[in-house]
Amino acid sequence: MLSEMNKDSLELLSYTKIAEMYLREKKKTMNTADLFREICKLLELSEEEYQEKIGDFFESLTTSKDFILLNDGNWDLKENHSVKIDINDIYDDTDSSLDDDSNSDDEDINEDDYEDDSYEEDLQDDVDDISDDYDDLTIVDENELDEE
Repeated sequence: MLSEMNKDSLELLSYTKIAEMYLREKKKTMNTADLFREICKLLELSEEEYQEKIGDFFESLTTSKDFILLNDGNWDLKENHSVKIDINDIYDDTDSSLDDDSNSDDEDINEDDYEDDSYEEDLQDDVDDISDDYDDLTIVDENELDEE
C-alpha cells in the first residue's frame, strides 16, 4: 500500500507508477489535477513543484499504455476497461462501395462528356510562369565558385 511506503521508497518510483498504484488502491477515477495533488502529498512536494511538474505528469499519463482518459475527464487504468467493437460501426450499410448494384451503370458514362481542356491550359500557364522565374539564372561552374 502506498500509505505504508516511506518517502524514500516512493521517490524511487515514477509519477505514473505512483498514479497506477493509487488508482488501483482507491478503485476510483480521478482527474489529472487531483491525481497529481495526491501524488504530491505522498512525496511531500510543494505547491510550486506541483505547478512546475503537472504538465509533465499529464504528458506521461497520455503517453502511457497503462492509463485511459475517460469521457468525463477522469483517468483510470486501462485494465479496468474493455473495448467493445460493433461491426456495424465499422461498415456503414449505406456505403456505396459495398453495394453490388452501384457500379452497374458505369457502361453508360461517356468520357467525352467530361473532357475539359481548361485544366491542361491552366497547367501549361503555371509551367510557363515558373519557367519565366528562372530566366535570369545562370549556371556557374564549380571551379568558378572556388575562385571567389
